[in-house]
Amino acid sequence: MKAGLVVLCLGYVLSQFFRAFLAVLSVDLGRDIGATPEDLAFASGLWFLVFAAMQLPVGWALDRIGPRLTAAVLLMIGGAGGAALFAVASTPLHIAIAMGLIGVGCSPVLMASYYIFAREYRPARFATLAALMLGVGSVGNLVASYPTALAVELMGWRATMAALAATSAIIAAGIWISVHDPKQVESEHRGSVLDLLKQPALWAILPLMLVAYAPSAATRGLWAGPYLNDVFALGTTQIGTATLFMGAAMIAGTFAYGPLDRLLGTRKWVIFGGNALGAAALGLLCLWVDAAVWVSVGLMAVIGFMGASFPVIMAHGRAFVPPHLVGRGMTLLNLFGIGGAGLAQFVTGRIHAGTVDISPTASYTAIFGFFAVTLAIGCVIYLFSRDSVD
Repeated sequence: MKAGLVVLCLGYVLSQFFRAFLAVLSVDLGRDIGATPEDLAFASGLWFLVFAAMQLPVGWALDRIGPRLTAAVLLMIGGAGGAALFAVASTPLHIAIAMGLIGVGCSPVLMASYYIFAREYRPARFATLAALMLGVGSVGNLVASYPTALAVELMGWRATMAALAATSAIIAAGIWISVHDPKQVESEHRGSVLDLLKQPALWAILPLMLVAYAPSAATRGLWAGPYLNDVFALGTTQIGTATLFMGAAMIAGTFAYGPLDRLLGTRKWVIFGGNALGAAALGLLCLWVDAAVWVSVGLMAVIGFMGASFPVIMAHGRAFVPPHLVGRGMTLLNLFGIGGAGLAQFVTGRIHAGTVDISPTASYTAIFGFFAVTLAIGCVIYLFSRDSVD
């Protein structure tokens, strides 16, 4: 099983890469195929929404079929196939379709590993293991920054995407070979997602899950590139370096959040405190949107660090999910997290289109302001949640 988890982690590296690399390619795609920031926002949002929509069938498949077949088949068809389509794209529509396919391919990878954690390890270790998988897998976030910019400069974005298609296929085959399905839980209760939604304990958690990941995902995965180019006139390599700092902060935040629930004896206040500070950093970025490059990059790094609460929120919600619905419970939480990021891409794309004629600074102030307000609302609702520590 350990070898299988290593390969799943490599698959999650790809997943993190694919949700973040468009920021680095924004200049090249605009020049070569005429893709505007709104086009890329749509494509990125489609990745997240397709990924989110897949969580319901993925949850069913994990509970009934197991992680091995679920992850291997979807990553081979969607991940490798979508990356191959991206490599030959000639219009922004091709990019959007390719990103949707890649969303299908990436959708089961993290949840397959979380399913194994929930089945094979003690509940008290879930948050730490989940954060470890997320943190190590987030190396893909770093690869999607300066290394990708360098690869694109050396061999072009089409050859880079072709190499990623081959890598996706190899990892999918590795999952098929190395992952072993945990023993299924025998229960008289079938259950469904509707049974999960009947649990009031989840009602105050799901809204924060909807908005907590969106600011860091959307900023790192898309808006960092156009923002730094439009406001500070940075090029591809400089944007790659800036996003490398934010990606590193997101990884550091994941490792920092992981053990805190056990160290402090609370999940609720760890999650609330981190996201409240993230909302404050977004507010400062609105105020100082064009102050200086180092200020903006520093604040984006803080937003990335504080926005890494995903595994702890997942552990908080998992505590209220019955054993026979673990797969569907985790994918429901993930649906809200990834779906929120996807919706945010569409909304902020509209915000950009509606305000860019005023000025670049007005446009990005509005985008970061949207994230600050929605995250603050999520934090307020989360105050009504029940704490849980295994």
